[in-house]
Amino acid sequence: MEETFFQKLQRVKIGDIGHIFLFLIALPVSLIYRLFRKNIWLICDNKNEARDNGYHLFRYICENHPEQDVVYAISKKSKDYSRVKDLGKTVNYGTLRHWIIYLSAKKNISSQKGGKPNAAVCYFLEVNRILRNTRVFLQHGIIHNNNEFLHYKNTMMKMFVVSTQREYEFVCDKFGYPDGAVKKLGLCRFDKLHQVKVKTKQILLMPTWRSWIATPTSASSDIEDVSDFKNTVYYKAWSEFLSSQRLERILEENDLELVFYPHRDMQSFLDSFNIKNNRIKTAKFPEYDVQELLKESAYLITDYSSIAMDFAYMNKRLMYYQFDYDDFRKGQYPEGYFSYEKDGFGKVCYTLEDTLAEIENAVIDGFDNPEEYQKRHNEFFDLYDTNNCQRNYNAIKEL
Repeated sequence: MEETFFQKLQRVKIGDIGHIFLFLIALPVSLIYRLFRKNIWLICDNKNEARDNGYHLFRYICENHPEQDVVYAISKKSKDYSRVKDLGKTVNYGTLRHWIIYLSAKKNISSQKGGKPNAAVCYFLEVNRILRNTRVFLQHGIIHNNNEFLHYKNTMMKMFVVSTQREYEFVCDKFGYPDGAVKKLGLCRFDKLHQVKVKTKQILLMPTWRSWIATPTSASSDIEDVSDFKNTVYYKAWSEFLSSQRLERILEENDLELVFYPHRDMQSFLDSFNIKNNRIKTAKFPEYDVQELLKESAYLITDYSSIAMDFAYMNKRLMYYQFDYDDFRKGQYPEGYFSYEKDGFGKVCYTLEDTLAEIENAVIDGFDNPEEYQKRHNEFFDLYDTNNCQRNYNAIKEL
């Protein structure tokens, strides 16, 4: 859903104002700093996270191209800081030094559109062409919706990474990037999705976020009243699922464990769920790693999340529970080229009864992936190897 200027303004915080002054201080310093470090690459994922495509690319560069001057931005308070501090150079996220390196860097590389010292200030500088630095978007997942916030007019990215031919054609056709800016290279984290070890008794429940709930604006009321999270359709549907006696019986009779890991932007609501089933484990960030959960789980239940693409990439069985499809399309992402019914990698269910029945079928089948979805996997993932980091590195170097 395309936001108005007023709705974007509602997301601006007091702390963002302070970053205007950090930018003004860092700007003249960076003009001198870049004379001494002429080829810096600055990489990041999320402020508190080193687990996505940025981290995997940073690790690859440090281990295979130590000659490259590369810095990873992450909060020193993050649990993931220890994962990168011994690999190579780091900078504390959102600090004056981060601003100086950001303004000095020859290449700014991130898996997140907002991966920069301050998303609000940098957005204003970049989209209005005040700051014309070279920015690379590694992607956060395979695009299958018409994500308007990633259109060229809203990013001005010099390089936009995609992973499949259908995604490439869709982004080139709809997102407005200049010729040559969109490159089919594959997600860096996919290098680690081969030869995985699966826990045969673990099911993963990983629904995506709802923007109108997680970051409400005046437009949220067009979807529903979000003043009380427990009155939202999202809460009611997943709460009913998690408390289902039929689900409890499925898990108990088959000695299964279900791991419930909501999207990062919905994690703050996790404690609202009153889960009494001891076979259901709630997984909180940062204690649990998304990629590790995806790799080790035998079966995935999701709704619209692009992490289904990661799971399908490993050719494992999954399903979609889409109880609020119309609201999701209206309030978050318009439809793209991908139909869950025709192109998805698992059965699409719209009711609780059908969802539980599909889980029972998957258990009976030993979580084997049906031939129909294996065929879709083979047709969709035309890049299927462990050279994603290498391709990304080479393309960025040539940029």
